[in-house]
Amino acid sequence: MNFRLALLSGAAFALSASAVAQDANIDGRVGKLEKEMRAVQRQVFPAGAGKFIAPDIQSPTIAQPETPSTTSATSDLLVRVDALEAQLATLTGQVEQQGNNMRGLEARLKILEAQLASAQLASAPQETAVPAIAQATTAPSVLPAAAPVPAAVTVKPKPVVAAAKPVATTAKPSAARVAAVAAIERPATGDAFEDGYTYGFRLWEAKFYPEAQATLEETLKTYPKHRRASFLRNLLGRAWLDDKKPATAVKIFYDNYKADPRGERAPDSLLFLGSALTDLGKTAEACEAFGELSRAYQDIATGRLADRVTAGKTRAKCK
Repeated sequence: MNFRLALLSGAAFALSASAVAQDANIDGRVGKLEKEMRAVQRQVFPAGAGKFIAPDIQSPTIAQPETPSTTSATSDLLVRVDALEAQLATLTGQVEQQGNNMRGLEARLKILEAQLASAQLASAPQETAVPAIAQATTAPSVLPAAAPVPAAVTVKPKPVVAAAKPVATTAKPSAARVAAVAAIERPATGDAFEDGYTYGFRLWEAKFYPEAQATLEETLKTYPKHRRASFLRNLLGRAWLDDKKPATAVKIFYDNYKADPRGERAPDSLLFLGSALTDLGKTAEACEAFGELSRAYQDIATGRLADRVTAGKTRAKCK
């Protein structure tokens, strides 16, 4: 009798130890899956600020049978594991899709950048080379018809006037503009980055766009890794966009989003990227930018930027 009791006690202990080991194993799987889930969600929702989206692990239409506590706990853990694995697979697919979308958008933006560079080169006035002898001596007002033409001279239909002055590429600001810019207060708090950013903002706000661009670019060059660089790059893009130079703005906005997708102004840069692409007539690419904004920053796209996103999509005629 005592022998039978010992055998039964041993069997019960073995079963109990097996159940504990199984629970511990499942707990480990659940913990690992939840960590992987959070890592994937940080990629899919970079502006989620660490929020964890809990999976729906139990169907409300299925009644849960009453079982002993150990079996119930094990079943619950198994359901959690299945649900986490399913959601992890879904999120992984979203990450891959998001990556494909961004690679496609980046490729199209590079093509657009090359097209714009070619168009600017084609529209630029061609320079006329002047032979060295013409620079060293005073030439007559009009070249004689019988004189040999040096190889370096580009012949034009009308006579070439040697005394013509070179055309200035950048207009000198007027005295009134210089005085107006000087009237903008330059902060001096001792924080060089914040002072540069604030001064650039004040110049931009006063519509002194070239001066704002120069100030912001110099500050970014000095502090490229500053914690608020996302703000500065976004403002720099707006200074170019408001200066009616959307091609330059496109590159700055996209670089700001790509360099720091978790930056505080990354969603804003996607918004203005769409606006700049619309200005360039690239409405398909603009709609992609707006779509990426809605996917990656859903809370912001439907929150503080909702009206601007709707207006941008309407202007680009997004479907």
